[in-house]
Order: sequence, then structure tokens, then C-alpha cells
Amino acid sequence: MPTVAFHTLGCKVNHYETEAIWQLFKQAGYERKEFESHADVYVINTCTVTNTGDKKSRQVIRRAIRQNPDAVVCVTGCYAQTSPAEVMAIPGVDVVIGTQDRAKILDYIERFKRERQPINGVGNIMKTRVYEELDVPAFTDRTRASLKIQEGCNNFCTFCIIPWARGLMRSRDPKEVIRQAQQLVDAGYKEIVLTGIHTGGYGEDMKDYNFAALLRDLDEQVIGLKRIRISSIEASQITDEVIDVLKQSDKIVRHLHIPLQSGSNTVLKRMRRKYTTEFFAERLARLREVFPELAVTSDVIVGFPGETEEEFMETFHFIRDQRFSELHVFPYSKRTGTPAARMPDQVDEDVKNERVHRLIALSDQLAKEYASQFEGHVLEVIPEEPYKEEPNSGLYVGYTDNYLKVKFPATEEMVGQLVKVKITKAGYPYNEGEFVRVLSDSVENIKLSS
Repeated sequence: MPTVAFHTLGCKVNHYETEAIWQLFKQAGYERKEFESHADVYVINTCTVTNTGDKKSRQVIRRAIRQNPDAVVCVTGCYAQTSPAEVMAIPGVDVVIGTQDRAKILDYIERFKRERQPINGVGNIMKTRVYEELDVPAFTDRTRASLKIQEGCNNFCTFCIIPWARGLMRSRDPKEVIRQAQQLVDAGYKEIVLTGIHTGGYGEDMKDYNFAALLRDLDEQVIGLKRIRISSIEASQITDEVIDVLKQSDKIVRHLHIPLQSGSNTVLKRMRRKYTTEFFAERLARLREVFPELAVTSDVIVGFPGETEEEFMETFHFIRDQRFSELHVFPYSKRTGTPAARMPDQVDEDVKNERVHRLIALSDQLAKEYASQFEGHVLEVIPEEPYKEEPNSGLYVGYTDNYLKVKFPATEEMVGQLVKVKITKAGYPYNEGEFVRVLSDSVENIKLSS
């Protein structure tokens, strides 16, 4: 039986697509091996969001080639899409595919075995207008299933290379989304995370259908689904119609990830983000009228070219005043080929790091404040894995619907099920809880197929 090993760099979408590519190999009779072991084929799914992403991708490609010089080495993903020539120039790379035409990967491998000539299968992504269907009926290792609903982005923020790696916005057929969601629920998953490159932009390329309609259809049509989580949504995509759907649904969780990037209007303008802080604050206020307990997490870029101490403090105060429940803080990183990389007044690394630390300290404080209001409450948790810091403690870790990370006593059978847990001590990064009960319709205890 031929063997294949995968290595995925980068985001949730890449992880989803690696699973989809594995399905193709599985159907062709391949056995999956760990990346560190000897395999006949290595597939490296690359990232290009930063220059470091490129560098890491190259390191992993070279590692695969060293592990088995006779293996067929296939490189796919964003770095392969934006820099195919650079990837092809690495001695030992045999097949390069970008972020389209993944279904051809097995044909390319067979062709390479016959002809022994490296194959560049990368096309012009900017011409692609149709969503590429990739089926993922089950995941290898997760208790939350991702469901990719769209591809590409039309925003062209000045710091971002992704439209060039993923192409323009295109949405998946809603019937396919519903079908795959049902398939995942039938495989035992209780929670589905809707994901994409610009997830909340779903439907912008469609007539008479939009993201709110998709949420409504998922809620009404998928039988047995307990939780719908949106991986990320822009402030401008939180329309009154979306808020209305959230209000009516008992499946969409009380957690939204809304990327802010900066809390200063002058910086947002240089970033070419399509909103002001006033607009962002107004949307949050509207959401909180409907969901007082909503968890709002966000991404922030610190030290964007030209960011002054005043602009940074505007961001700091905005985040504090808006009470985000957790932040992902990134120091600005130059991405060759983007307008921001060529901007004057690049911020000194030491200044960036010092600002990052100030925001992380603020994030920790806000996370604790958010969690503290749930002390003594009973919440629903899906246990995911044993608590790694105390391996034999009998503690497991999982997330509540509003994205609190809880450690509590549980058993292996409870993994992937919905259980009631009382929060005994709020904290960050972990809250402590005690097990109350398994929810009755969870007891059939479906084992996830690998």
C-alpha cells in the first residue's frame, strides 16, 4: 500500500484543505503516515501570509526531501501559488500546485512517476471565478469540525498578500454547504466552525442569497447540529439581518471573532480597512444590545508603518473601552510585494515588541474580567483533550459556547460530547470547572471515525 505524509503551515483553511487532499489519497488506496516518518509521497501545504511563512515553508520542504530522497514531494498552498518558480527551484521538489486544481494532484504524481520531470501546475488564480469543491466528511484529530464556505478576498488591505494567493471572493454553493454540514453531524460532530479566507463575505458574489440566509438555512436544515461558530467576520459584514439571525438561533454561539487590526482611524486608512472605529463601536453596541454576554475576540496589528505612540494609545484605549474578551496581537511584519512594505516610517522592532507586550497585558486583564462574570454559572462545554500540564490528573480541557477555555474532571468517553460544567473559578488562560452532567442526546457517544 503506498504511503503519504502531510505537513500543514498556516491557517484553519489550510488545515481544512489538507484534510480534503487526504480524502483524495485515501480513496486512491494510500495509507497516511506521520510527517517525520518514511513515506512514498510528501504533501506540504504552505503559507505565505508573512515572509517568515515563506521561509518556514522552504524549511519543511527541505526536511521532506531529506527524509526520503526517493519520495515524490508535492508542494501546494499559498506560497506555491504566489512563488511557484521559487518552489520549483528547490532541488527535489517534484509537483507544485497552488490554491486551485487540487483534485489533479494524484494525476500529477502518476505523471511524474512516468516522466520523471518536475511539474508546475500553478495557474493564474485571479482568473478563477468558481469555488472549488473539496469534500471533507470527517477530520483526523479534531472535536470541532471546520466547514469551508468561501474562498478569496476582494479587500486588498495594504499589508496583505492573500488576494494574490487566493484570488477574488467566491462562495460555495449553499446546497453543498448544507449537505456537508449534515455529513459532519452524522459523523458525530456537535460543533461546526464556518471558515474561509473572508468568511463573513459569503454570498457577496451571489444574487438573492447572503451570509445571513446561509446561517438561517444551516440552523433550520441541519438535523442534530448543536453549535455553529463563525471563524471570523468583518464589522461591515455584521448587518442588521445577521444580528437578527443570531438573535433567533439557539445554535449560533455567543462568540464572534471580529478583526480590528487598529483602533486608530488614521492607521486604518493607511491599512485600507473599510471602516472607522466609530462604525466598529456602533456594530459592537448593537450586538451587545441583543447579546449582553457576547464574547468578542479580535486581531490587532501593532507597529504598522508610521504608527505613532498617539495612534498606538488610540488603539489601546479603544480596545479597553470596547471590552474585547481576548486579542491575537501581531507585530507588523513586512510582506514583500504589498504596499505597506514600501511605506516610509517603518517602526523599530524594539518599539513594536514593547507595544505588543502592553497589548497582551491588556488582553489578559480583559479576558479575566470577561470570564469572571461566569463564575458560579453552569455552561455547556465540549471536552477536547486531556489537560496536558497535569497529564494524570483526570482533567480535560474544552470550550464553552462563548469561548471560555475550561479545565474540569472528565473521562475519555466525554470527548466530543456536550456536557454541562459549573465554572468554579474564573481565570485566564484556563477557567476551572466541575462536571455537572452529560446532555441526554449526547449519550449515544458516537466515536469519531478517523
